Parts: sequence; C-alpha cells; structure tokens
Amino acid sequence: MYKEKDHEISLNKEQLLNLLRKMLLIRSCEEQLVKSYARGEIPGGMHTYIGEEAVASGVCAHLTIEDAVFSTHRGHGHALAKGMKPERMIAEVMGKALGCCGGRGGSMHLFEPSVGFFGTSGIVGPSILLATGAGYKAKLQGSDRVGVAFFGDGASNNGAFHEGINMASAWSLPVMYVCENNLYATEVPLRTITKSPSVAERARGLGLPGIQVDGQDVLAVHQVAGEAIARARRGEGPTLIECLTYRYRAHAEGMRETGYRAVEELDQWKQRDPIRAFKERLLAMGTADSQELTELEQSAQQTAEQAADFARKSPLPDPKTLTDFVFSEAQNA
Repeated sequence: MYKEKDHEISLNKEQLLNLLRKMLLIRSCEEQLVKSYARGEIPGGMHTYIGEEAVASGVCAHLTIEDAVFSTHRGHGHALAKGMKPERMIAEVMGKALGCCGGRGGSMHLFEPSVGFFGTSGIVGPSILLATGAGYKAKLQGSDRVGVAFFGDGASNNGAFHEGINMASAWSLPVMYVCENNLYATEVPLRTITKSPSVAERARGLGLPGIQVDGQDVLAVHQVAGEAIARARRGEGPTLIECLTYRYRAHAEGMRETGYRAVEELDQWKQRDPIRAFKERLLAMGTADSQELTELEQSAQQTAEQAADFARKSPLPDPKTLTDFVFSEAQNA
C-alpha cells in the first residue's frame, strides 16, 4: 500500500510496475514501427498509439483472457496490453507470414483470439457493436465475462455508438465502452462537429454511468476501469468511460502532425506524457528508484528491438496461399 498526498493507492509495487512495464512496451514497440515505416518495411498505412499508452494499460490490467476486447485502427497498444506477443504484432504490421494473421491483416486488422483480442478495424465504430454482442453472449451463458470496446471520439457521432450502447443499457449487458478522446477525428476537431463535446455526458440520455477521466493518468484510468468492470461482472450493466488523451504523432504515418492543430497545443500535451508522469510519481512514492526505472525502460526497448528483428527476418506469405481463407472450405465428414 502506498500513500500519495491525501490518499492511499491500493496497488502493490509489482502491480504498479506492471502498469509501467506495459506502457513502456507499447511505446517502445510503436517507436520501432515508426522506424520501420520510415525504412519502407511496412506496406499500407499505420496509426500509432504514442501518447495514449495509459488508457490501454490501465483498462486491460483488469481483464482476463476470457474477456473480449474489440479495437480500432489505432489498436497496436490495445493488442499488446491484452497480451499479444510483440513479435506477432510487429510481424503482422510488416505483412509477414509469422504475424498474428499470417500477414493478411496488417496494421489495422490485428486478431489474437487466444488472448481474448478479437480485432482491430479501420471502420469507425464497429468495436462498439461487437463488444455489445460479446456482452450479450456472456449474459446468455451466465458467465462473468466482459466485452470491452475501445473507440475514438469520432466514433461517438456514429450511429453504432447510440445503437450499441442503448442496447447494452436496456438489457444490462456486461460491457465497458472506452472512448479515447484525443480531440481529433483524423484532422477534424471534435468541438467543431458536435454541440455536445463531452462524450461521457451522452451516457445520461442512454441510462448508464458516464465517467470522464484523465487519460494521461494511468492510475486514474485503472481505478475507473476497475470499478466499471466489477460492476459489469456483478450484472449491473455497462459503463461509458471517456479518457481525455492525445496522440503525439500524426493521425497516420506520412501525414502532417500540425496545421490542423497548433504546435503549442502539441507541446503542452507532450509535457503531460503519461509515461514520464507515472515514473515521476513512482519515484515520489518511493515505489522504485531511478535505476529500477531505467532497467525497465531498457528491457522494454530490448524486447521491442528483438520483436522487430524477428519480424524483419520472418518470411513473406507464400503467394500460393493467396486465395486461402477467402472462401469456406467444406470439411470431410
């Protein structure tokens, strides 16, 4: 048990360091992918999660492999936080045969059902409907499993947002909806396309709890996510969580970083880097010393480098398998 100012933190040292480990792993893997993209090693587009690591880490710390997570085009961090191995993620982004989808999915279509990660998608909003379906299945089966949807602020104006959350609320389904509000839908500011910029406030009209939290504070995310998941497991229905966060790179690699957003705004958010802030808190609480934190960072970087090297050396899919998985193949009786 650790104390911070006026309140106690219920997590022990290992739990606190695990949150940092996960954030460092996500950041290190994304930085490796940025380098790979610049070298021309990655086919297609790529959306990085740099700056938003506290959200995936804080949420997924409460989940088991039995819980079903559904993600977005910016889903590398969600995949790693849910348990996908870095080498399988990076190999997939590089389009290699040893990737999680055999090189067929790429950056925006990652799947790893063995750890309860049921996919990322470049289509805006489907994670909301799919997680609702997972919650419905869990309720029919009488299990305590939870469906989790990650989505961006842009998806909050999609019909899927209202339809999926309304159904889960009406039927008290075990689902957690996590809106990663990074203020921009591609390059369009959320404030310019809605008169209701608070996504959490929309929960009031749908009859479920709506909570807004600092998405750069991993402990704050961890706390509200834990309460929402516990509520879902008790059969008390869904929760909508809005995490206020920010991506530090362009919407997708190769696009502009500023122009639609001010340089000063980007710099201000970088001052609130979730990893640096959490490391400072751990030092202030006496949870770890600077040497321990340096070793954790070096370990994450080494893991990411090894994963990228594994992916780089992996074979491309065999052209002869081009039509595999396109059509259902009848099985012999």
